[in-house]
Parts: sequence; C-alpha cells; structure tokens
Amino acid sequence: MRVFVWLLRAFIFFTLFAFALNNQQAVTVNWFFGAQWQAPMVIVMLAVFAAGAALGVIAMLPGAWQRWQRRRPAASRPAAEGATAVPATSSLPSGFGPDQQPPRVGL
Repeated sequence: MRVFVWLLRAFIFFTLFAFALNNQQAVTVNWFFGAQWQAPMVIVMLAVFAAGAALGVIAMLPGAWQRWQRRRPAASRPAAEGATAVPATSSLPSGFGPDQQPPRVGL
C-alpha cells in the first residue's frame, strides 16, 4: 500500500512539473487604472490558487470560531453581563456537571 501511495505522489508531482515546464510563456494580467503585471503563466496560476485557498480559509474562520467557543468548558468562558456564573463543582449526585453527560457504553 505504501508503494502505491508513493507512486501516486510521484505521478502527481511529475504531472504538475510537466505542466509548469509547458506553461513558461509570459502572461500579462491587467489590473484597474491601467496597472499591469507580467509573469510566467504557472506563477500567475499559483498566485490565484493561493489567493483562493487563503480566502476559503478566511471565510471558514467565523464558523470555526463559534464551534470552538461552544466546545470550551463553561468555567473558562467569560460570564455574560448580568448572568450568574456556573459553579465549577457539581452538586448533582452523578458527579457530572449541568453541561456534561456520562459516557455511553456499548455504542
């Protein structure tokens, strides 16, 4: 299986390498107000791919931040104004806090 994975990686690498060698001609990117940028086509494509990946990560950050905030324990969250803080120790007989569940056995 490892040999197959390495062969697949080598195939992808050499395919991208051949693509880069075949696209070395200069391309002009026209920006606003008459600004221009000249670079090899493969560099322009790499820049566009990197910019798209960066924008995708930035677009996912708010949702990831909200999920991370929901997963944080209640004791470490700052208390909202006017709200009472939940005690760190549980007074429930099971020993689990109000936002905790016992482990599920057998699932």
